Amino acid sequence: MSRHSIFALLATASALSIAAAANAQTVETAQDVAREQHRDRSADGFNHAVGADVFYSTDADDTEVLKAGANLDWKWKGPDEYLGIRVETAQFSPVGQASRNTQRVYLRGADTTGDWTWRFNAGTDGDTLLGSASVNNNARFRQEYFIEREVLETPQGVDDGIYYTFVGGALDLPINDRNNVTLVAGLQDFTGDNMRTHLRATYVHVLKPEWGLSAQLRARYFHSSHPGEFDYFSPEDYVEVMPVVQLRRYYGGWRYLLAGGYGGQKATGDDWKQARFVTAQVVSPPVREWAVNAGVTYSNTPIASGYTYDYTQFSMGLTRAF
Repeated sequence: MSRHSIFALLATASALSIAAAANAQTVETAQDVAREQHRDRSADGFNHAVGADVFYSTDADDTEVLKAGANLDWKWKGPDEYLGIRVETAQFSPVGQASRNTQRVYLRGADTTGDWTWRFNAGTDGDTLLGSASVNNNARFRQEYFIEREVLETPQGVDDGIYYTFVGGALDLPINDRNNVTLVAGLQDFTGDNMRTHLRATYVHVLKPEWGLSAQLRARYFHSSHPGEFDYFSPEDYVEVMPVVQLRRYYGGWRYLLAGGYGGQKATGDDWKQARFVTAQVVSPPVREWAVNAGVTYSNTPIASGYTYDYTQFSMGLTRAF
C-alpha cells in the first residue's frame, strides 16, 4: 500500500474501499521521495491553511458513499507539517437503500521527528473512535507503519455498527536504481469474531526513467479466521495477482499518474476470475498558496458478499495556505 507516495492505503480511505485502494497503490522510488521532500522544504512563509475535499464511490450493487470534509489548520508548513481540525459529513447508501448520514470531527496533524515523518487523523462519529495514523522513514529501505479504523459500508455495517481496525507495516527493498520490491503485512480486526491476515507484495521494474514508466507485478493474499461473517466479502482465503503498467510524470512541479492492470483473482470455493483496475491522479506542487489534487480509480475486487463487483471512486481536494 504505498495507496497516495501512499503505500497502498489512503490515510482516509473508507472500510469498503480498502481492497480497491490496495490495488491502486503506487510505489515511490527513493528519488521521487527525495524530490517531494525538497519541494516541501523549498517554500516558507505559510503559517495557516484551510481546505476542502470530496470523496465519492459507487459500485455495481448501487452502493454509494459520499464524504465531504473541511480542514482548518492553525499550523501549516506543507503536507508533512500541519496541525488542525477536520469536520466531515459522511453519507452511506448501501445497495440502493435510503442514505444514512453521520457527522464526524477529527484532530489532524503531521510533522517530522529525525528521519521519521508521522501523521494522524483521529476523531469520532459520536459513537466510536475513527481515523488513521501512520509513521514512515524515507531512508533507502523505506518503512511505513499504519493503523486505520472505519465503518463497513454494507447495510449491516452502517445499521448495526460493524467496524474494522487495520494495523500493518510496509517495507521497501530496493534492488538497484531500476528494480524495487515492496512488502506489506497487516491484521484487520472486525466487529464480531473475524480477524483477517493480509500479505501484499509489489515488484517494480522501471522501463524508462525519463518517462516515469514502470512495469509492476502486484500480488496480495488474505485469510479470514471466521469466513462469511456478516454481509461483507469474507472468504476463508483470497489471492490476487496483477501485472500493472504505470506512467508517472512531473511537469512544473505537478505530478501526473496513470496506471492500469489486468490479472486474476480467486476466493475459496470459486474458480479463477479476471481482476482489473485503472487509476489516474493529478497532484499540484505540495507547497504553494493554492494546492489541488484529484484522482479516479476503478476496480472489480469483490467487497460485498455474494455480488459481482465493480467499484469506482473519485476524490478531489483543495487547500489554501496563508
